[in-house]
Amino acid sequence: MPQLQRLAITAAQICDRQIDLTREQQHYLNRVLRLQAGDRFIAMDGRGHWWLAVLEARETGLFASIAEEIAVNRELPVEVTLMAALPKGNAFDEVVRQATELGVASIVPVTSDRTLLKPSDQKVDRWKRIAAEAAEQSERQFVPTILEPVSFDVAVKDCGQKYRYICVARGDNRHLWDCLIGSFEPPFVGAVPPCPPPAGGELSIVIAVGPEGGWTEGEVKRAIEFGFEGVSLGSRILRAVTAPIVALSLVGAAFEKC
Repeated sequence: MPQLQRLAITAAQICDRQIDLTREQQHYLNRVLRLQAGDRFIAMDGRGHWWLAVLEARETGLFASIAEEIAVNRELPVEVTLMAALPKGNAFDEVVRQATELGVASIVPVTSDRTLLKPSDQKVDRWKRIAAEAAEQSERQFVPTILEPVSFDVAVKDCGQKYRYICVARGDNRHLWDCLIGSFEPPFVGAVPPCPPPAGGELSIVIAVGPEGGWTEGEVKRAIEFGFEGVSLGSRILRAVTAPIVALSLVGAAFEKC
């Protein structure tokens, strides 16, 4: 199949094998991508389904018809939740974008003792749009879930993942890589199932990454009390926007086929 443009839609837009395109989607397909009636593109619902769609026109505007469903497997064989303390400014935009490209399943924005940013509802909507765009670009089957920001204490208390890691910049902690390789035996490491496992399942990981200056000693202690293991990402001190990328890259390297 030739390289086709991808468009994230919602399941509610599909009815009788037709896709009801929003005005923004019509503008994007027609004005930005320069697609015309009869051209094909890939529609993805962000929940694991891809369809080959054909752009069509009617008096009220453009819509799309579904030609066929496309079978793809682009997801990590482990469900990863990124619990990330909010950095200053708009830096979290890039965290969301790159974490999506690296296969994260969900992102929990966290306000910590050292967090300066107090996100608005508009910020959360923006992060969801960025995740959808990044999923399109990276050919993901799933658009990550962006949860509402919560306090650190609530996030660690409500965590339901089986394997829980909190990244600590200093101290004598095991490297995250060693934890991943040591905790998951074959056929899990390197095996690629057809879709991500359910939340809370055996292949479910949460990684908590701190803000500028890192987690406080009290935060690390409280996380450990709730079943988290302190881990290292290496001997260098990483920026708040770099650490999530390093952590997720290690997960991808440990679990994806070469």
